[in-house]
Amino acid sequence: MLNANIYVGFFSYFCAINVLQYMESNAYYQSQPMMLQIQDRETNEIKFVEISDVPGLNDVIRSGFSRDIVNAFETRQEWTIGYIAYQIMKRGSDVKVVMVAGPSSSGKTTFSKRLSLHLLVLGYKPFPISLDDYFISRDKTPLDEYGEKDYESIDALNVELFQQNVREFMAGREVELPRYDFLSGQSLMSGRKLRYEPGMVLVIEGIHGLNPRMTDMLARENVYKIYASSLKRYKIDEERYVPRTDHRLIRRLIRDGKYRGKTAKDTISMWPSVRRGEEKWIFPFQKEADTEFCSTQLYELAILRNEALAALAAVRPSDKEFGKAQELIDMLACYEPIDQRYVPQTSLLREFLGGSNFHY
Repeated sequence: MLNANIYVGFFSYFCAINVLQYMESNAYYQSQPMMLQIQDRETNEIKFVEISDVPGLNDVIRSGFSRDIVNAFETRQEWTIGYIAYQIMKRGSDVKVVMVAGPSSSGKTTFSKRLSLHLLVLGYKPFPISLDDYFISRDKTPLDEYGEKDYESIDALNVELFQQNVREFMAGREVELPRYDFLSGQSLMSGRKLRYEPGMVLVIEGIHGLNPRMTDMLARENVYKIYASSLKRYKIDEERYVPRTDHRLIRRLIRDGKYRGKTAKDTISMWPSVRRGEEKWIFPFQKEADTEFCSTQLYELAILRNEALAALAAVRPSDKEFGKAQELIDMLACYEPIDQRYVPQTSLLREFLGGSNFHY
């Protein structure tokens, strides 16, 4: 059911358990700078390097420790996911549904898959579901104030069918799940069947996962809610930070170019509409979450840099998107590059780069 390296899940789980005494406050853990342990290749001396901003990151990249940086940050993120799984376990057997929400390009899909692995090694039977499969047929999609189809609206989902499916699951009845065909824009039945078994937990991801309308038919103790997004700002210099929304925009324009046939100009053009939808349908419900997960890491723009710069170079000065493209180019130019070959196949970044062990 989970197309991933099970070893990674077991390894990460035991790492997480060993450091739980340092992580009991998730907010404390997330706020700490990265302490990277490296070995000097000339003196054979072990050193600890504090990395908390882009200049510090660049110094270590220039020293030849790019692979170590990636491994250290990825391990820390794996610990965090393992800790969240541990917190779900601590809530007890009442939890039957885990809702994962976040804005565009927040990495919630890969986070859900990695969380499912951790739940698996904790003895659960995770069953992943994407809320995208509950889109209503395209011709019935509501319109926004500009007369355009509003795919960000919760009314673009068949909320009634979703609630019916979850209720039947909780009652022990067999459910056939829907599938949304993005090519035809039609809602179809998938043939994928679901029936509750002891230890089973639904891991449901989508932008509306925290909206109370999705789960108001369930007792609150049956649901664990997680907000995943770019929560941390990284310092470029004494005056500038990497904007959190720009971090996600870089991810999205790479993914759109690879998998959706869109140019950087296309992605930048539609970004204001995406952001309006986030402000209306996602951010107001962030307070509903039981916990938050910061999906971005300091090192990742060094990985995405070269692909993003190549895509942005195609935006012409005559395009209205040129100003934003130049902002992104100037920001990315502050990073020393890291070879993407160092990124593990289970990394959240692989959702955008490609080459993931997970099936999307």
